[in-house]
Amino acid sequence: MTVPKFNVLLTLLRERLQRFSRRKPVDEETLLSITLTYLSQGCSPQFLAWAHKLGVSTIRKIIYETCDAIWNELQSEFVAQPNRTEWKNIAERFYIKNGMPHCLRAVDGKHINIVCPKRSGSLYYNYKKTFSIVLMAFCDDNYTFVFVDVGALGSQSDGGVFARSTFGNMILRNSLELPPDDYLPGTNTIFPYYFVGDNAFPLKKNLMRPYPGRNLSPIKQNFNKELSSARVHIENAFGILANRWRILHNTIHASPTDVDKIVLATVVLHNFLMLDRNSGYFNENFVDHIEDGTFTPGTWRQSGSKIRSIRVSQANRSSAEAFASREELTEHIFNNY
Repeated sequence: MTVPKFNVLLTLLRERLQRFSRRKPVDEETLLSITLTYLSQGCSPQFLAWAHKLGVSTIRKIIYETCDAIWNELQSEFVAQPNRTEWKNIAERFYIKNGMPHCLRAVDGKHINIVCPKRSGSLYYNYKKTFSIVLMAFCDDNYTFVFVDVGALGSQSDGGVFARSTFGNMILRNSLELPPDDYLPGTNTIFPYYFVGDNAFPLKKNLMRPYPGRNLSPIKQNFNKELSSARVHIENAFGILANRWRILHNTIHASPTDVDKIVLATVVLHNFLMLDRNSGYFNENFVDHIEDGTFTPGTWRQSGSKIRSIRVSQANRSSAEAFASREELTEHIFNNY
């Protein structure tokens, strides 16, 4: 983060960070600096306490309150739900990049490791035999997060978390304000706008997932390849997030409520910095890209520690209409690309 960008962030948060007491309170710049150091470096509160000559409990309080202020102040502007026109613009950009018509977003979930909460039993115990909460997110073609849902129990499957999230519930019930069905490019076929995910998610008219199995026909293999190229955006977004905010690589020693605040703060800070490509936060080498006709993996993949994906759940039941929609889209992509 550049100094000018830090000053902009401080200006936005100054009013929420102001403290008043008989003793001289910690100033707003120090509060923000401590929190950003904790989030970006993943250092322990004990280290920050020694560095700033403050108590460990004071440092923890500073971090949790500042993370809460960051989310509450910036969320409405930097993690806002698009309107119909913005949805359509996103779909057009996705189409230019990936060749997937009417594709709105990619969705995925990641485990955030935490210490076992008191009296929680196996609620947070995941398939990797650690304790975690789940970060479920949608991203766009610019690797910014448009919707996040954090705090689900680590023992839940990807599809289960999705179905219980506010945004997922709106998609499954078809109550989200998406653009109306429109013609597929170059055809007279009316087709809905949709999101893409992996096999952990249910197949719906507005939520596409790949064909399962290995011995697939060429037309189905082509569809899976194109869907994967669209879905890789969410993998890259998570990769940038975790490698810029190293706290997500650690096992976070905090209550689930406070972990939620930490994770949400990293997400909104990610968007805040990603929207300014001159901030030094992002460069093209971070993400998967084509260089001289050759696929080059993003540098975030070279990190020795990555946040883990949710386990693929059992097959979800889907309607005949959803299967027919996927077949129709599969044929369109195969015949036009």
